[in-house]
Amino acid sequence: MLTKIDSISELKNPKFIKPILLNYTLGGKKKIWETVIAHDSVAILLWHEEKRSFILVKQFRAPVLNANKRDGMMYELCAGLVDKEASNIQIAKEEVLEECGYDIPLENLKKISTHYTSVGISGTQQTFYYAICNESMKVNDGGGLIEEDIEVIYIHIDDARKFMFDESFQKTPGMLMAFYWFFDNIKV
Repeated sequence: MLTKIDSISELKNPKFIKPILLNYTLGGKKKIWETVIAHDSVAILLWHEEKRSFILVKQFRAPVLNANKRDGMMYELCAGLVDKEASNIQIAKEEVLEECGYDIPLENLKKISTHYTSVGISGTQQTFYYAICNESMKVNDGGGLIEEDIEVIYIHIDDARKFMFDESFQKTPGMLMAFYWFFDNIKV
């Protein structure tokens, strides 16, 4: 897919972030830092037991297009913002259905850990979950919301380690961390 940046302009009324300037004192010295207030998020490592594969999303990310002049497509865990009144685990369940098409029972979602992300710009937290799924849980093709460009991707266990370090696939560090967690904790 050929994508190009048509223009860049200052964000006047942001919907998901709030740019701010922090004035603070550290070790007796006055300092400033440009940052954004942003939503926390959830991410889900999905293991398809019948396909012996991880389920990922391939999603267009405009900031990556801007940053590295590539196509902007990222390989990621299924994920979403914590931007409504619902528990993190409920949001994780909804994101799996919306992005990947699987209706995972809440009790199948197991928390891995919560980590800080984007610490140089926002310091939000992302809570990671793990879930096993199979074809009986598939209710649609996924794909996300209309404004998203999401493709569901299956990475077979035999290809996963090579995929992790193949730089031709643009990936997030959270996905790599989740794969490492899986290899250290799950026996398949």
